[in-house]
Amino acid sequence: MSVQTAAARPGIVFTLGRAVLRPWLWVRFRPLVTGSEHVPGDGSVLLVSNHLASLDTILIPSFSPRKVQFLAKASLFEGRLKRWFFTRIGAIPVHREAGSAAQAALEAGTRVLAAGQVFAVFPEGSRSRDGRLYRGRSGAAHMALETGASVVPVGLIGTDRREDPRTGRAPRVEVRFGAPVELDDLAELPAGRARKEATERIMAAIHGLTGQERVEVYSEGGRGA
Repeated sequence: MSVQTAAARPGIVFTLGRAVLRPWLWVRFRPLVTGSEHVPGDGSVLLVSNHLASLDTILIPSFSPRKVQFLAKASLFEGRLKRWFFTRIGAIPVHREAGSAAQAALEAGTRVLAAGQVFAVFPEGSRSRDGRLYRGRSGAAHMALETGASVVPVGLIGTDRREDPRTGRAPRVEVRFGAPVELDDLAELPAGRARKEATERIMAAIHGLTGQERVEVYSEGGRGA
């Protein structure tokens, strides 16, 4: 897998698209959004979230107080119109045919953060198919420690529309932005130990927002950042 040149900052198309999506999302899912004040108003920010469904990749950019860049399959960029649209909303095309998926995602995210922008990742690497919170991969920690970006955890609730066995109904969708994860004290540690500790703190922060059962194994099906 390879990642093309980092996309430009999300522009007017992102703004207009979000203006259209937000009302539809409000009507369809009634999302409860809390903690937006935890996202710094300027400087680089790494949003780290649990991942339950495809809806997650729409909710985070739609309700983040700042424009968010993210990775997207290269196939979405096929054709002039689609390539123009996804480039203008700040998506970064990722090619999956090679075996360097995690490294390519890491490099792309680092470039975005180094430019003072906002980048969103799912540390689990792929969707949780049973609703549990899986072990985090070290890519997010690497980007955060490399760039000094503020790390803001995001807890998504109910996006998989899984019914609560007690009520028989899907819980209300929630997007919870948490307080930034403190990583400054890890600067003097050896790189490997710092990434391990940072990853644990990131996953603990996400767990604190979602209350999901934690699983100390990696999620199957992907090796995202």
